[in-house]
Amino acid sequence: MVNKSKLYLLTGFLGAGKTTFLTNVLEKLKGKRVAVIMNEFGKVGIDGTIIEREGMELVEINRGSIFCSCLQLSFVSALVEMADKDMEYVFVESSGLADPSNIGEFLEAVKAAKGDVYDYSGAICIVDGVNFLEQVEDIETVERQLKFCHLVILSKVDLIDEYKLNSVKAKIKEINPKVDIVESVNGQIDYNFLEEDLVKEGWMGVEDTTNTPENRPKTLILTYEGNTTKEKLTQFIDAIKKDCYRVKGFCQLENGWNQVDVVGNRVDYKPTDKREEKSQLVIISKIGPQIIRPIFNTWEDIVGEKMILR
Repeated sequence: MVNKSKLYLLTGFLGAGKTTFLTNVLEKLKGKRVAVIMNEFGKVGIDGTIIEREGMELVEINRGSIFCSCLQLSFVSALVEMADKDMEYVFVESSGLADPSNIGEFLEAVKAAKGDVYDYSGAICIVDGVNFLEQVEDIETVERQLKFCHLVILSKVDLIDEYKLNSVKAKIKEINPKVDIVESVNGQIDYNFLEEDLVKEGWMGVEDTTNTPENRPKTLILTYEGNTTKEKLTQFIDAIKKDCYRVKGFCQLENGWNQVDVVGNRVDYKPTDKREEKSQLVIISKIGPQIIRPIFNTWEDIVGEKMILR
């Protein structure tokens, strides 16, 4: 009898804390055979660099959502490839804009190609306690991710009051009445979900995803050499962030290399040991290509360093 790999899907909107959560889970599973399939909308995988560690298998699928027809073959191929590596756990971290409603189709495709090699152990959705109530009103993907999940990790609960916490929980239950909600600070939780049967209530069904090649958001990569100051970079980000779903990357500043993370109005910097050839920011636009000219003009006015946008 073939040992099946436990397969988890990790969803959650941009900046909710998926990579932080996954980093902590990987630490918990140290010594186990673990693989990660990581999906980002940008051409450059920022999060893969953060989680990569010795003994871990990592496949990155960029430039779109794995649930869209544009990357369907890449996703199935990655799952088939991992099935040959005798992994104990496989985690799929989907893009923050991914709609996983059609995950069942992919599992059926893998089953047809390789047989019954995966024990699908459920979809875990990371919900941003700070920004969720605004996001769920504006962005259909946020609701779809919740509808098709088996466990909710409610992140950043230390940054909200009890009234907002209860409002967030009530809205989650309105969308998915059966789902369990676990509160989390900095991605830390009790990891007993790894022993639980998250899909005991059964599947939520399969629907067509809302991810299509036509509605794929515009993603840009800004690179520059040398270093600028945190003050100037923050001014630049503050000027463009209202038109961005997400900004993140690694940048060289006056205090060395920093991991830059922008969610909503919050701009975070974290010193890092990562060293890149050039500083780079991945920018996911809310307004499509119309953001290109403002980025160039704002960068020139505030930062002034030579940069490339592609």
